[in-house]
Amino acid sequence: MNLEDIKEFSKQISKSLEFDKNLKQINWFNIGGKCKIFFKPNSLIELKNFLKLYNNRGKIFIIGAGSNVLFSDEDYDGVVIKLGKMFSNITLKDENTIISGSITTDKQLSEFAKNNGISGFEFLSCIPGSIGGGIRMNAGCFKNEFKDILLSVQAIDLDGNIITIPASKIKFEYRKSDFSKDLIFLSATFRGKKGNIKLIEKETNEMKVKKNLAQPSKIKTSGSTFKNPIRQTKKKAWELIKESVPLDTKFGGASISKKHCNFFVNENNAKFDDMNNLINFVKDKVKKKTGIDLELEIVRVI
Repeated sequence: MNLEDIKEFSKQISKSLEFDKNLKQINWFNIGGKCKIFFKPNSLIELKNFLKLYNNRGKIFIIGAGSNVLFSDEDYDGVVIKLGKMFSNITLKDENTIISGSITTDKQLSEFAKNNGISGFEFLSCIPGSIGGGIRMNAGCFKNEFKDILLSVQAIDLDGNIITIPASKIKFEYRKSDFSKDLIFLSATFRGKKGNIKLIEKETNEMKVKKNLAQPSKIKTSGSTFKNPIRQTKKKAWELIKESVPLDTKFGGASISKKHCNFFVNENNAKFDDMNNLINFVKDKVKKKTGIDLELEIVRVI
């Protein structure tokens, strides 16, 4: 990577590109070192020009809301891209179809759908993060997933080519999809069903109440640490953790939430090693106790 070329390019877009960005500032765990280059494009042209200049010369990591990412404390020797506000527009295509920018939050999309009398988006009110991340991992709750409402995704590859991918061409599984890692999602088209606003609001509120009773909020966490091992057992990940691990276990500033034991918390200035050691400890204990190998839902970036 020619850093001088990047710095020269940065003079044209000074507000979009930073060097030695502190990654703690852009993820919910509030853990991480610095990245060599942080790019927040405010237009598609900026993004295309940067990708052309960068020309696949090093690592690129795409971040949305930062709600399910654990960064290493070591500096990231590459580019972290977080799309700017231009990619957060939401528009109504027809009476039950919505086009949304990829950095729109799940909650914003749910609210927009409700206000326009479109049902099927209620579950998004309980999912942290952005649309782009939710699509890639097929996020879901209350027996609903992104794949249930997705029609298509518009994306750009690392060579700057823009493509539209129908949902029917994507293989979705539980918390998983087969999208290429080299794609940056720009927007997505969703379809729900025409519904009654009051009934949609009622269902949304009921979901929120259930979520708030079961899950912690306003803490430094990235939500569910492990996926539910649906192919190995009917038990949830939290049930396996509860029966296998002392719930007062701590590593440095990293601890297990008292409200939901599949949520790990940066309680006291935890480092990456603290959280990583807690993850590995819990995973090992569950394996020894139950024979089940838990798979991470959060993404570790090393």
